[in-house]
Amino acid sequence: MSIRSINPATGEAFAEYPLDDADSLERKLTRAARGFENWRRTSFAERSRLMNRVAELLGERMEAYAELMSDEMGKPIAQARGEVKKCAWACTYFAEHAPRFLQPLEKQSDGSRALVRFDPLGAIFAVMPWNFPFWQVIRFAAPHLMAGNVGLLSHSHNSGGCSTALQRLFKDAGFPSGVFQSLFIENDTTEQIISDPRIQGVTLTGSVGAGRAVAALAGANLKPCVLELGGSDPFIVLADCNLDEAIAQAVVGRIINNGQSCIAAKRFIVEDSVYDDFVDGFRDALAALQMGNPRDESKDLGPMARDDLRQSLHKQVLKSIEQGAQCVLGGELPETDGFYYPATLLVDCDATMECFAEETFGPVAAVARVANTQAAIELANQSPYGLGASVWTDTARGLDLAAQIDAGHVAINGIVKSDPRLPFGGIKNSGYGRELGRLGILEFVNKKTVWLK
Repeated sequence: MSIRSINPATGEAFAEYPLDDADSLERKLTRAARGFENWRRTSFAERSRLMNRVAELLGERMEAYAELMSDEMGKPIAQARGEVKKCAWACTYFAEHAPRFLQPLEKQSDGSRALVRFDPLGAIFAVMPWNFPFWQVIRFAAPHLMAGNVGLLSHSHNSGGCSTALQRLFKDAGFPSGVFQSLFIENDTTEQIISDPRIQGVTLTGSVGAGRAVAALAGANLKPCVLELGGSDPFIVLADCNLDEAIAQAVVGRIINNGQSCIAAKRFIVEDSVYDDFVDGFRDALAALQMGNPRDESKDLGPMARDDLRQSLHKQVLKSIEQGAQCVLGGELPETDGFYYPATLLVDCDATMECFAEETFGPVAAVARVANTQAAIELANQSPYGLGASVWTDTARGLDLAAQIDAGHVAINGIVKSDPRLPFGGIKNSGYGRELGRLGILEFVNKKTVWLK
């Protein structure tokens, strides 16, 4: 049994990776448990030295890793390089700040002394997606390995090359055996791993369905769980915004990673007085994008990662048009090799339409007209998701509106993006728990109270 990497620009398979059998999986779990017993006693200085070496290797291997991402899931090459650079930043950030984040806290009590320690839990099982095949993994690994945990990665089946490269990265950086390993498993093996007593926590980035399944398993086994699930992020354009800047960033926010991002802007909610101008400018900007081979520096939009994802997206577009949305750009499957889908703009949308009611994972933007600010906030919150939101308005007003928006991240006059310094995660069907920042590193530690008489 094996998994294959298929180049979405051509539809052709170019690599194959064998699945772990029962013996291989047992060896990796045993190695993780033994590795943890040694790694937990390693000094912060040594952990930081090794994590900084990971950052150095990411810089040295940037081009190779970027090309691998482009070949496996179609990421435009410039964005792939940017992903590698961001991974290096996260490694250096947590190498520097983890010792401070995990410093015991002195507390007042009725004893002579009391403190809270932050001790590692053990082996953390990470189920990661294909859309940011390096970043999603590093933003898990950098904080939690620095905390003294060890990691077992189950990557998407179309990211076998990235999974292999990441395991080699940590090995080449000098991390001890068992601290970071990649697993190649079928989905039905997930239950076995989560229930294994050597696993002490679970983190997943993926669909709502996968999140519910993993959360149920983690709950049944009383293990902490972090879920970063889907998103249908609103991009709210109010009458007092800088419209030209809003249009320019609307394109970036929707098309990044070929539109395949949980935190991409997806539902564009525009106040009536600027609606027509926004739609005209947005359509022209999207129409100017060049679609083609993601290895080509001149192309803005590459293929979708898999054909089944492209077909599902197209069905959502067709359904939305049946429901009354107007397609003013794109919306047709191109007659080319590979899994390409054009930048598509649907206007005159409302909350009942497929493009607003469900997450669209690809280069499709849906625009709705609202009468005023209050209507914009109500429509933004009329979603089962709550990952991110973007508001374009006067800055002071935006700060007030942020409190009314149901999301884990609100960006004012900017697009939603993750940052190693800030906690990242969602509410509602977008999951729970946080990654990154000090709150993220504390998700998989024992917050241990120590009291002295």
